Amino acid sequence: MIVINTLLSSAVVLSGMVADQPDAITERALKLHNSIFTLDTHCDTPMSLGRYDIGVRHEKGQGCYDLPRMKEGGLSASCFAVYIGQGARTAEGYATAKERVMTTFGNLEGMFTKYADQVEQVYTVADFKRIAKTGKRAILVSMENAYSIGVNINNIDEYYAKGARMMGLVHGRNNDICDSATDNAMREGKDNGVSEFGQKAIKRMNELGIVIDLSHASTKSFFDTLALSKSPIMASHSSARAICNHPRNLSDDELLALKKNGGVIQLCILSDYIKEREISPEQRKLQEDLDARIAEFGGWEVLREKPGGDELLRESRALRTRFGGPKATVKDAVDHIDHIVKLIGIDHVGIGTDFDGGGGLVDCRDVTELSNITIELVRRGYSDKAIKKIWGENAMRVFEKAQKNRVK
Repeated sequence: MIVINTLLSSAVVLSGMVADQPDAITERALKLHNSIFTLDTHCDTPMSLGRYDIGVRHEKGQGCYDLPRMKEGGLSASCFAVYIGQGARTAEGYATAKERVMTTFGNLEGMFTKYADQVEQVYTVADFKRIAKTGKRAILVSMENAYSIGVNINNIDEYYAKGARMMGLVHGRNNDICDSATDNAMREGKDNGVSEFGQKAIKRMNELGIVIDLSHASTKSFFDTLALSKSPIMASHSSARAICNHPRNLSDDELLALKKNGGVIQLCILSDYIKEREISPEQRKLQEDLDARIAEFGGWEVLREKPGGDELLRESRALRTRFGGPKATVKDAVDHIDHIVKLIGIDHVGIGTDFDGGGGLVDCRDVTELSNITIELVRRGYSDKAIKKIWGENAMRVFEKAQKNRVK
């Protein structure tokens, strides 16, 4: 356990060393980064698998992830999210959502088969390091947004059978399990938390040993879930609201409750969740208009599937180019880790990049640059033991606890 005062005083000493030995910190950090087990608990790369060859190395700007770059970046393992955007809460909507997530599961199965020499699927905690020792990348399949469960509890069992070991309860809008932190209803102060069906879903996830992911959940949904769950929870890609006031980030009250629960927050490095920035009225209006048209079209995940989707993608890229990309840096991101460690301790924080789902910093734009986070942690005086916890041990503790609580 780090004593934060010692940590900060060490950082001062190390800051002085950098000027005299500019390469010493980097060399030490890279050696450490490439020797330890490293886990990223959230990426959205599976959305692209039907049209993106993950076994081939791509250049920066062509996705954030592929298997060669994972190896190059010293990333041992990752949680690949089966994502579905929120659609209509109707029988037709649920059927369409399930069809799409099953397609993504199929694409993942194809990846594991085609690149069996490079990657292997994780089903249990023991699989993580066993697979990493072989030199392969270890991939745990997670789900983002329980919308595809619909109102049928049996779907949870079906997704578990497909290998899903973590489930995000909600995404950008409310669903039939719980409310979202960014649903329009939140602006009116309407937060209903976890539904009656959601209570049954949480119980079933606990029984199966599935880790419950509360990134994107509303405040009441967060606290309702902690009260209901028999296992620790994870926020697979969230940041600290005290540092960046965004509804997607966790408040200090939520962080303190997370500590009591035994769970973990995995730092999301999406720039706008790391550092607040001024957004002009023009940019906000253009983005809101584009988001509305994409939602009407069917959501981000279908843009490359339906005629007309490419034009919306081009508009999105042009908007980002016009107003600029990520503004936050790795230093800004590690400020969140400092805050979390000071508030709830070193045992409750990790990394969940949200790469290929919007994640990225000025100096950490893809998986090959993840070592920059380790360099900054070393620079600030975090011990090797602490860095190992941040880079995977804390998250694996939560997976292990959920697995042990599984009803046989």
